[in-house]
Amino acid sequence: MSTRGGLGYRVAVVPGSEKHPLIFLDVDGPLIPFGLEPDRYPLFGPAPRQDENPLLGRLDPEHGSRLKELPGELTWATTWMHDANDSLAPRLGLPTLPVLDWPEPSDADDFDVRIGLHWKTRPLLDHAAGRPFAWIDDEITAVDRDWVSGHHSEPALLHRVDPRHGLTAADYRALGEWLRDPR
Repeated sequence: MSTRGGLGYRVAVVPGSEKHPLIFLDVDGPLIPFGLEPDRYPLFGPAPRQDENPLLGRLDPEHGSRLKELPGELTWATTWMHDANDSLAPRLGLPTLPVLDWPEPSDADDFDVRIGLHWKTRPLLDHAAGRPFAWIDDEITAVDRDWVSGHHSEPALLHRVDPRHGLTAADYRALGEWLRDPR
């Protein structure tokens, strides 16, 4: 079953899946920290190959098991797009995950920039198709939270991660608590 999303692309709706919250996951910031001096980050093996993004060495493989424990449906919501499944999922021990394909730029983008709305916000809501969701990103602002609260009738958690540290134990606790009882 699918339905036409508000931005003109199809959104798949799997019967019975509506009961689980969606978990929209960004990569740069939440999973691959940045912003401090490079030598301040631990490196995890195996070392990235020469043809891979060198920041993959910062990807803590423990994120995989922690993400799998979250009660919801993981979806990549990142500019890595399908490369997240090719490059990150194997290092994290994750299966191939759905990927949010971003729509082509539109006239609404200029308006969104003027009001401070993140370019991902509208497509995420459209993809959520009225389901509860958690969005994990390092660029979420109060403008995004206000916009979601006024345009999405189901519970939504917009969880901002400090990009200098990535997802922490405290983040996983907060996400797990909310996902078990979305409100």
